[in-house]
Amino acid sequence: MFLYIFSFGPLATNAILIGCPQTKQAAVVDPALGSTDAILAKAAELGLKIEKILLTHSHWDHFADAHLLKEKTGAPISIHFLDAKNLEHPGSDGIPLFFPIHPVKADHFVNDGDTFAVGSLHFYVIHSPGHSPGSVCYYVREQHLLISGDTLFQGSIGNLHLPTSQPNQMWLSLEKLAKLPADTRVIPGHGGETTIGQENWLIRAKEIFAE
Repeated sequence: MFLYIFSFGPLATNAILIGCPQTKQAAVVDPALGSTDAILAKAAELGLKIEKILLTHSHWDHFADAHLLKEKTGAPISIHFLDAKNLEHPGSDGIPLFFPIHPVKADHFVNDGDTFAVGSLHFYVIHSPGHSPGSVCYYVREQHLLISGDTLFQGSIGNLHLPTSQPNQMWLSLEKLAKLPADTRVIPGHGGETTIGQENWLIRAKEIFAE
């Protein structure tokens, strides 16, 4: 598996390039502001063809370059339908925009339990509302890999004080993630990676983080 993480934008958002070494098919998760050139350069270096743009949720820092990356690659954009409106109308989620974000339309909606392939890599969608209604994680089971967006960070969770956040849903989402194998590698939307086993507080998240 090819896996590269690019930290870009004012919030140091992790944009992720993931590809299959056998078929050279690839996906990009959460193309952050300013990440397109670096992603395309690495894809070209490795001979990868970007065939999917996957969004974990629709906060602007996670999709700011989605329009540009789609324009450059032709790859379709996937997101959960509950977060789709903010792609077409950035800022409609009530989060202030400090500079213009290009709107973009989703080509495909992902739902909890969906599976799809990128070459030999098999992705499983875990709907993980809380930080936003349509937050999802992408789980690549055979590679013991979870791309968690802003649901789970190293030692922490996504902000629950945003206009569309749903704290009570977050606890249920984290309970789902706690059931994954302990050796599952977690790449979050910001900061360094971790594992499910290292985050052994997940089943106690409500008592730790609820206010």
